[in-house]
Amino acid sequence: MTVTAWLSVAVFLGAYALIATERIHRVAAALGGAAIMFLIHATGAESAFFSTHSGVDWNVVFLLLGMMIIVGVLKETGVFDYLAIWAAKRARGRPFRLMVLLVLITAAASALLDNVTTVLLVAPVTFLVCGRLALPVTPFLIAEAMASNIGGAATLVGDPPNIIIASRGGLTFNDFLIHMAPMVIILMVVFIGLCWVMFGRRLRYDPERAGEIMALDEREAIGDRRLLWQSLVVLVLVMAAFVLHPVLHYEPSVVALLGAGVLVALTRVTTEEALAEVEWPTLVFFAGLFVMVGALVETGVIGQLSELAVGATAGHPELTAMGLLGASAGLSAIVDNIPYVATMSPIVEQLVQAAGPGDGQVLWWALAFGADLGGNATAVGAAANVVVLGIAARNGTPISFWEFTKYGLIVTVVTVTLVAPYLWLRYL
Repeated sequence: MTVTAWLSVAVFLGAYALIATERIHRVAAALGGAAIMFLIHATGAESAFFSTHSGVDWNVVFLLLGMMIIVGVLKETGVFDYLAIWAAKRARGRPFRLMVLLVLITAAASALLDNVTTVLLVAPVTFLVCGRLALPVTPFLIAEAMASNIGGAATLVGDPPNIIIASRGGLTFNDFLIHMAPMVIILMVVFIGLCWVMFGRRLRYDPERAGEIMALDEREAIGDRRLLWQSLVVLVLVMAAFVLHPVLHYEPSVVALLGAGVLVALTRVTTEEALAEVEWPTLVFFAGLFVMVGALVETGVIGQLSELAVGATAGHPELTAMGLLGASAGLSAIVDNIPYVATMSPIVEQLVQAAGPGDGQVLWWALAFGADLGGNATAVGAAANVVVLGIAARNGTPISFWEFTKYGLIVTVVTVTLVAPYLWLRYL
């Protein structure tokens, strides 16, 4: 590697250490690291701001912005209070039942929408229902972020890396349903068991608060029914456009911005009220993180790491698939899985062509499972994790890097370990 490449690695590791140890705010660490990447010429304005290969993923940034605005408008209707009371009553105030319900809703919604959109919608409900039942919100938020990454792995539109893999590998929505969804269902059953081990025994049932919840009428929580119907119509249209992306060819970011624009323009909600719920620090953090990872792409660091990981097992489909699964999970835990998959997919395409479409197809599923599930390992491994941490900090209950990661590592090791025999037995 060149001197610049080594310097970029040092800058990235330094910024990552600051984020992990929380010596300084993660936004400051990401922006500082991005600034140094520019100073050492590891990247430039053209690469950082305009390159689809190594630049800021504006689709992710503007998807988040649009959905945050939509959520801001929805919050004005009282619908989140409604959903919070409804969920608590269905669980009869039992904390772990409530967690299971929210986790299943999150996973199912993440398979139809992207996982970032899902956590943006579920997190406000979680804060409200935990507040009413006097429950700690952190275990619920961590479980939902992880469930969104697992559930999102089931479909082409559920997790952004899947869209990249489908485009490069010529895979369809049905391909993901057939090859990914069955294992995702098994992983969700296992994940619920892990939730009990990690969180369930810490949650305490409060009969008095549960009784208060059961006495409430959730319909009274709706404050503006006209705004609610306007918002729901727009939200349904946005969701439909997400699912119909292969037909409509509108990027999710464009759909989200269109939906946000329609709501702000046609409803009584002011621009200030709509923008009040936007997590600006989260958006800036993503931009800084993308610049740093893009610099590693530009200097060839990520490409060399990926090639080394796969090259060690070249010529052996079984070892290649297992190595790719493990390497993807490990690297996606360190860098965001979106730029990782963007870098890795051309290499996998060559390996698939060399192995033949029959034997090589498993490599796409190994890459998808590794990247999607590896994103659970750390607080910065997947976009949904970063968004959840941003929402938590904004609401006065910050989740530290290590608090998330100590649970994420357990979930990642267990789920990836279960996927390995699935791939081996079904394809190899």
